[in-house]
Amino acid sequence: MTLPKDYLYSKEHEWVKKEGNNVRIGITDHAQDELGDIVFIELPEVGDEIKLDQPFGSAESVKTVSELYAPVSGKVVEVNDNLEDSPELVNESPYEKAWMIVVEPADSADLEQLLTDEDYHQLINEA
Repeated sequence: MTLPKDYLYSKEHEWVKKEGNNVRIGITDHAQDELGDIVFIELPEVGDEIKLDQPFGSAESVKTVSELYAPVSGKVVEVNDNLEDSPELVNESPYEKAWMIVVEPADSADLEQLLTDEDYHQLINEA
């Protein structure tokens, strides 16, 4: 399983990559593997506000529909429109091509609640 070391992770299996004042968000390799083949992704619009630990969208696979939970609160400043036509990118490239949204966090303290790669690896190995 791939797990970038410079990212942060939520207990709900989202990843966060810091980019200046913003954060790029997607789902982990572990999450996409558990979901199976992704057939549809629902994401918020640019300008929408997301709230920590609240759903910001969903991922539909051939097995199930799963909510995507916000690892931070803030304003959506960019959305990966490629996922609308190519949701399978989530399975093929969860960290590079299949990022979902870029958010301007409302409070940087939200990031302090996230897991390091080592903590996340331990979390999924205990499950």
